[in-house]
Amino acid sequence: MENIQGIGKRSSLLIDNQILSLVILPTDDKKKINIMFLWLMAWSVSGVIVLINYFSLTQDNAKLFILIWLAFWAYFEFKIIRVFMWKRFGKEKLWIKNGTLFYQQDINGKGKINEFDVNLVSNFDLIPLTKGSIADTFSQTFWVKGGERIQFSCQSKLIKFGMQLDDEDSKTIILVIKKFLKNTSH
Repeated sequence: MENIQGIGKRSSLLIDNQILSLVILPTDDKKKINIMFLWLMAWSVSGVIVLINYFSLTQDNAKLFILIWLAFWAYFEFKIIRVFMWKRFGKEKLWIKNGTLFYQQDINGKGKINEFDVNLVSNFDLIPLTKGSIADTFSQTFWVKGGERIQFSCQSKLIKFGMQLDDEDSKTIILVIKKFLKNTSH
């Protein structure tokens, strides 16, 4: 019996013959991805221009300042490339098959697959957001990778997934997974 359902704009769920498969896309806003790409290009060009001009400097203090600036530039270059690749090509995959729960953060078909024995998995819960919390507000912005909303326990370790989902979608996913695990544990 096959049962495909969309959960919100970014998630889809397939239940077919004792297999549950969940896919969560990082965004459905192509306009913001294009803006992020333009910002990434501008940031990259600015760093290259500064790097090229570094070699024409003669003062040691100016060279030191530029090296420090380039270190910050490189850090943020790495971070924005990582977020852009995730938003453009990534997706979260979770599937349960033959008594094993698999989770992967997939970018273009690549990404480590984590495996968990369903007998050791428990406590699927919503990660609440604290109103007024700067950390929670920041983690839910488009410009970062993260902001997981669902967690479960496995051997006293918390596993988090469902990046930047809203409460309603997260609760629906939790209910479906709990129901599936209950029905397949017999």
